[in-house]
Amino acid sequence: MKFFLDTADLDEIAEAASWGALAGVTTNPTLYARIGGKLADFNEHIKRICALVDGPVSAETTATTREKIVEEGRELAALAPNVVVKVPTTVEGLAATRTLADEGIHVNMTLCFSVPQALLAARAGAAYISPFVGRFDDISEDGIEQLDNIVSALAGYDFAPCGPAGKEVEVIAASIRSANHVTQAALLGADIATVPFNVLKKCVEHPLTTNGLAAFEKDWEKVKNA
Repeated sequence: MKFFLDTADLDEIAEAASWGALAGVTTNPTLYARIGGKLADFNEHIKRICALVDGPVSAETTATTREKIVEEGRELAALAPNVVVKVPTTVEGLAATRTLADEGIHVNMTLCFSVPQALLAARAGAAYISPFVGRFDDISEDGIEQLDNIVSALAGYDFAPCGPAGKEVEVIAASIRSANHVTQAALLGADIATVPFNVLKKCVEHPLTTNGLAAFEKDWEKVKNA
């Protein structure tokens, strides 16, 4: 399973990239607003993210009609070769995805919550599909079970490569809230987990690692002082 970072924070991206395990980045309007982003600087900010990451960077459209989604998607895709256009899983989004995919633009269909939505997104030519896990948990439903259903359903069919670029559909486990979410997503076969920086750090941490390192350091001090 690949790791994407779900953020718009350049410092977080640079730090995670330095670990050598980051495969991409996903952003959205909420994450950009959280860092105090301005509309006038949005395109340049996406370019700065793309320069930090050797992998796909999902930038989201904000339009609601197919024509405007396609227009925004083309503009975003022109910013850098590794931009992936995020499109909501709606009727208008599906129509826009078909157009963009046929033009060789990779699309990440976001806000996906059901098997039928995922199947339609794949048929429309999405390169990535992002089922949300944590938002199910927020309403006391099992997000991991829903993700499992989507992964299993998509695995049962051979989807044609998406558009002239020949990208096959991949499932991004999104709205990840914990390291356990990452574990469960990996065990059920999700291709990618996109996680906030604090969750990515928790994936590295383990109390036995911390305690073991402390013991090694303590014993090494005995060696140096012997």
